[in-house]
Amino acid sequence: MPNLVTFRVTAIKPHKLLMTLTMSAITTAAYAEGAANTGFWLSIQESLSQTWQSKNYELYIPVNIWHNRNYYSSEKIDGYNEHPWGLGVGKYRFDNDGDWNGFYAMAFTDSHRKIEPVAGFGFQKMWRPADHFRLGVGYTLGLTLRKDFHYLPLPVIAPLFSVEYKQMAVQSTYIPGGDGNGNILFTWLRWQLK
Repeated sequence: MPNLVTFRVTAIKPHKLLMTLTMSAITTAAYAEGAANTGFWLSIQESLSQTWQSKNYELYIPVNIWHNRNYYSSEKIDGYNEHPWGLGVGKYRFDNDGDWNGFYAMAFTDSHRKIEPVAGFGFQKMWRPADHFRLGVGYTLGLTLRKDFHYLPLPVIAPLFSVEYKQMAVQSTYIPGGDGNGNILFTWLRWQLK
């Protein structure tokens, strides 16, 4: 049965699946806040559409998977991969407030040295303390597929942080968890191609 489910999910065009899931997550949040029939929802839709139609592209290069030493034994850490190989691409834009919005897709070797694809949408509020220098804090919503979960789609809701200079950014997310799972800081380079 898992193979049938996986086949049906992967048979959908990835960009349509990503857009549908992002819209569904935001719609759920909007209803929860009682804002579904207000300008809030329309501004979210417009922002997503503008980002999707952007002609600005980014390249993603994973650089580190750090397992929080307070939640893992040294034996476990010794067996984990903390130097992922991978690559990703994305579309981005800076909105009228100067904040970063982006759709992305990336694949990398996870902690168990298995391929893990991830795709989603990210938003970061940006601060510019000096010319060409930016600091960002925000969130990402998306989906990932992991071998240890039989490559069934898993939701991703996580914080995003970045330090940026001109076209280069060091961006990270922290995946919370419990003792011996989660609690991982994942970091990648993000290079704006245009």
